[in-house]
Amino acid sequence: MTEETEKENSGGIIKQTIDSATALTKAVPIYEDAVQPLAKETGKALGTVGKAVNVALAPISLVVWGYDQMKDFLENKVAEKLENIPEDRITTPPPNVAGPAVEALKFAGQDETLQDMFANLIANSLDSKTVLEAHPSFVDIIKSLSPDEGLILKVFASAQQFPMVDVKLQNKKDRGFNILHRNVSLIGSIAGCKHQGLTPNYLDNLCRLGILEIPSGRRLNDPKAYETITNDQSIKQLEQQFEGNENHTIGFDQKFITVTGIGRQFINACIVDKRTKG
Repeated sequence: MTEETEKENSGGIIKQTIDSATALTKAVPIYEDAVQPLAKETGKALGTVGKAVNVALAPISLVVWGYDQMKDFLENKVAEKLENIPEDRITTPPPNVAGPAVEALKFAGQDETLQDMFANLIANSLDSKTVLEAHPSFVDIIKSLSPDEGLILKVFASAQQFPMVDVKLQNKKDRGFNILHRNVSLIGSIAGCKHQGLTPNYLDNLCRLGILEIPSGRRLNDPKAYETITNDQSIKQLEQQFEGNENHTIGFDQKFITVTGIGRQFINACIVDKRTKG
């Protein structure tokens, strides 16, 4: 192969790379709301913090493709999270936290709930006081969450556990049973989930990720804690269907769902608004 041919091939590869990058750039969502100019009253203060954030994240910008597109978002959104933090506490974050978080923002950050999680995680990784809360695995956890699951975790930010029941159809003769509905709770309603019917599946996923757990064979000490669930209209209608049935009746297995140790760390780092922590 001649030197000229090599140059032509090399130039072709470079052109293809630039074209591909340009196409992907156009496909990446632009966070228009997040990058609007800050209000004049807070602009100067946040502008200073934004510059500090930009300096701290400079090493990350060298390894994250498309960082420039996220720069305005980070300088504004993350700066808002750090507005109450002394500037001397803002430091370069661990690359294995901030780098993947910025990268993931391009694809999962279009939802406000998930976007806010990434902003809190990056903000905590930039603060020397809270950097240890920002575990590298939290990026992948956020990537594995739906917006409704994010809303559920907001509820657990101020609570440790919630009652749940499995609704079962019991055989009166042999005491056997079939589970009709599992992991029934009021969590989806309390959280304001968009698809509340999927709440049991959301809880399954949060348990799979290690954020929540359902202790086997245990229930809350207060039996009244379950009354709000078993007195729900849908449950009452189900009980009425089998009222007077000679063979079957509706029963409940009481249990509860709680936050794990790593789950509490995740909630503190990604769910609790950084501005409230100081």
